[in-house]
Amino acid sequence: MDVKVNGTLIWYYYICKREVWLMGRQIVPDQENDNVLIGKSIAEYSYGREKKEIVVDNIKIDVLELADGKFCISEVKKSSRYKQSARMQLAFYMSKLKERGIEAKGELRFPKEKIREEVVLDAQTEAELSKVTEDISVILNEEKPLPPEKQKFCRNCAYAEFCWC
Repeated sequence: MDVKVNGTLIWYYYICKREVWLMGRQIVPDQENDNVLIGKSIAEYSYGREKKEIVVDNIKIDVLELADGKFCISEVKKSSRYKQSARMQLAFYMSKLKERGIEAKGELRFPKEKIREEVVLDAQTEAELSKVTEDISVILNEEKPLPPEKQKFCRNCAYAEFCWC
């Protein structure tokens, strides 16, 4: 299967590798799931005065700002509960921009919690992204998804019907 790794797949990798396989095959999660609806609402109504949802190649940047001649890209999430996933998704976007010669600062934003957190793309994070990208490619090339594995994130998952029904 020839799917380009994108930020959404990076995000899901840290939550559930089965979701990576489903998302990579364009299997859409339940669009009426409360978490999906809340996420769409936050994306639509947060940071209204800033440039939002900027698409570059296979990445979609939530918020883009230019301050003091430097780009700052932000990833907006409803909760810091998935902070590691969000951090790596944003680092992936920063690395893709870096490949194009664009240095950008990164910032995670959790508007409901009124939290902002800087993300730095260092050598360790780049090495982790390289490994994760390879792992995702392996998952996507599997004929079948990984078996479901019960974890704390399953309770509110928009893909639950693909695992537990």
